[in-house]
Amino acid sequence: MNYNTIISAGKLNDIIGDEQVRVFDCRFSLKDPQGGLKCYQQGHLPHAQFADMDTQLSSPMTASSGRHPLPSPEDFIKQLRAWGVSNDTQVIAYDDMKGAFAARLWWMMRWLGHEKVAVLDGGMEKWSEAGYPLTQEAVDFPAGDFSGKANMEWLVDIDTVSRELEAGKMTLIDARAADRFTAKDQQTDPVPGHIPGSKNLPFGGNLTGDGLMKSSTEIRQRFDAIIKENPDREVVNMCGSGVTACHNLLAQAIAGMPPMKIFIGSWSQWIRDPKRPVATGE
Repeated sequence: MNYNTIISAGKLNDIIGDEQVRVFDCRFSLKDPQGGLKCYQQGHLPHAQFADMDTQLSSPMTASSGRHPLPSPEDFIKQLRAWGVSNDTQVIAYDDMKGAFAARLWWMMRWLGHEKVAVLDGGMEKWSEAGYPLTQEAVDFPAGDFSGKANMEWLVDIDTVSRELEAGKMTLIDARAADRFTAKDQQTDPVPGHIPGSKNLPFGGNLTGDGLMKSSTEIRQRFDAIIKENPDREVVNMCGSGVTACHNLLAQAIAGMPPMKIFIGSWSQWIRDPKRPVATGE
């Protein structure tokens, strides 16, 4: 058992009760901080635990951070142990946004060196379409003994982004929807627009019309169209707050591309300083 990118609803149903499997419900709503938990309490996959985006998959915001800073590796390792995760555990994450939020947990596990982690392809929609059950039953697992080491080289800070982008040494890929990137959407972000020089590849483009991940070939072609323009540049992924950028990182892994970096602070950190430049349009 070693799923390390995505898993189908059928395959998850086959293993969901295995003692070496831990399933996490990562549903989240930016407009309603308790919305994900409410949905979980109303019905979730059997054996699933709730992973809260704001309090467990992030640390508290600071005066200069983005909206969802990473927890310290030590704190997240403690959380994983409390969830019953060990180094031989197969971790599965899901949400109701086709992996948009589940990919954050997927990436964080990989960040700590744990490769046995996958996202439910198509999320709760595909699980329910297949007729598999939901439950309101709470679960409690014995503590795990997970140990890992964070790969800090996968992270890029805001000063590096500013410096390397201006010097033409970085390809910065923004996973937000096109309307947010171009500033046609004036409501979602406090300051609409994007970082000058960044490229827009919305995470939704990784999905088929049926809400499943596209093939590795299709995904590779999508990213290569931008990356091969400047093959010597370092590739960094971003979004609004370091969450949906992880969906692009998941897609890159499916396509067999080497691990790429992430700007966790992303747009929500960039706009904290009004002196930083903002671009609009395509």
